[in-house]
Amino acid sequence: MANPKPLTDRDGEVRGLDKDDLSNAQSLASLPLGLGKKLGTRGVQKTPTKERITIRLSPEVVERFRATGAGWQTRIDSALKDWLKNHQP
Repeated sequence: MANPKPLTDRDGEVRGLDKDDLSNAQSLASLPLGLGKKLGTRGVQKTPTKERITIRLSPEVVERFRATGAGWQTRIDSALKDWLKNHQP
């Protein structure tokens, strides 16, 4: 397809995809390596080092850790590990 239809209208609303869109779609694997990295794709984690869970924390705790910037969840993990050194759950 030489000139594909835009995916958004004049108001910026995304339109539904049709057969032509899907038949011309490319997989991320077919894109240049540098573009894949720029898009934030990453490979499968070789060895999972952490377990994904859901936990409810008080708003005060979350607010204080988030205020420390990127990596705040890792800092919560470190704080809990430190607590375990001197306490029994």
